[in-house]
Amino acid sequence: MIEGFVKESLSQDVGRGDLYALVEESVLCSAKIIAKSDGIVAGVKYINTLAKIEPFKIIWNKNDTDSFVKGDILAVIKGDSHTVLKVERTLLNILLHASSIATLTNKYVTLIQSYDVKLLDTRKTRPLLRVFEKYAARCGGAVNHRMGLDDALMIKDTHLKTIKDLKTYIIKARTQIPFTAKIEVEAETFEVACEAMACGSDIVMCDNMTPTQIKEIVKYRNDSFPHVLLEASGNISLETIESYAKSGVDAISSGSLIHQANWIDLSMKMD
Repeated sequence: MIEGFVKESLSQDVGRGDLYALVEESVLCSAKIIAKSDGIVAGVKYINTLAKIEPFKIIWNKNDTDSFVKGDILAVIKGDSHTVLKVERTLLNILLHASSIATLTNKYVTLIQSYDVKLLDTRKTRPLLRVFEKYAARCGGAVNHRMGLDDALMIKDTHLKTIKDLKTYIIKARTQIPFTAKIEVEAETFEVACEAMACGSDIVMCDNMTPTQIKEIVKYRNDSFPHVLLEASGNISLETIESYAKSGVDAISSGSLIHQANWIDLSMKMD
């Protein structure tokens, strides 16, 4: 899967061929990947695959999940000039995209590291980039939520509109879905959250609730259904995430880890 992604990314950029290579013969060269801002590294696994597809050597000074600061040399590249310059943009795009997600994710993780709570990503990923973007979120310290609809049965508010009796539905679902698959119910009110627990859900997502509202649900869960996991989601930001971590939930999910990640600054400089 990684190899196919990398090949397609390179093909998109190169097209029918690099016109630069038509003019002069190739020469041996070296280059450095230099950080022009602070961040967290992600994308090494993909770049190493690119180095297997194209004949160049990359020597890493940093690995996935490592932190870096402005001025750090992340890697040194050696090879012929035709190859190094052909892969430059694909290499940087992969490294920038992944490291930017990892960098933002790590900011969230740092804010809640003293609490017993997991940070989760979501399925709000760019089309065809889910595996790549969730990999980047992991490098930043997050735990992946569902990779797809087949990972777990999540009953969202849109699903609830089509279900007449939640308890009957969940009982039937247990006979149809894999034994290891969990059932999660999205709740926007205290009443729906309590119903979801009583009906047999494994996880209840407290969606678009305030930390104060979630604390009430946490207390009810602790008293009545201690085996049920609670997830907070909706309007989670760098400014609010710690208040949600204090509520006592088991996990906090946020799509912003991926779709709000602004690109950091990395560049390649020839020696």
